[in-house]
Amino acid sequence: MSAPPFHLVAWAVLQRPDERILLARRSNVSYGNGLWGLPGGHVEDNETLPQAAAREALEEVGVRLDPASLLLLGMTRYVDNSEADIVRGLDAFYLAVDWQGEAQPVSECSEVGWFSPHDLPPDALPWLDTAVSRHLVERTAFREDLG
Repeated sequence: MSAPPFHLVAWAVLQRPDERILLARRSNVSYGNGLWGLPGGHVEDNETLPQAAAREALEEVGVRLDPASLLLLGMTRYVDNSEADIVRGLDAFYLAVDWQGEAQPVSECSEVGWFSPHDLPPDALPWLDTAVSRHLVERTAFREDLG
């Protein structure tokens, strides 16, 4: 029996001076379709975590991030037993306070919006509120969700 796949995912947390963060409504995707989430996705073998966060932000919401300027907010390791298959992974969250371009839906999202980290929309990815609270608000560097 082979081990379940391990998902390595990098997320970009774009934050304006008024502290609002950018979310994108996921569209035509296999995970979280129709829900609000951060720009982000799987890390390719030939890129670093910050490079992946920057690439995903450009692909999904059309903004250019400098990977060298991204600040690691924290990481969450997870094991999800709630589905038929076990899903394991590590999410890395990077803060961006400077970018080029105007955020707009480009790929895998239907709309974008700016939200207070203390008042995220109810139709967001189920883990998003906890991740934003722990990593952005409380500045907890690492957490594990072995649910």
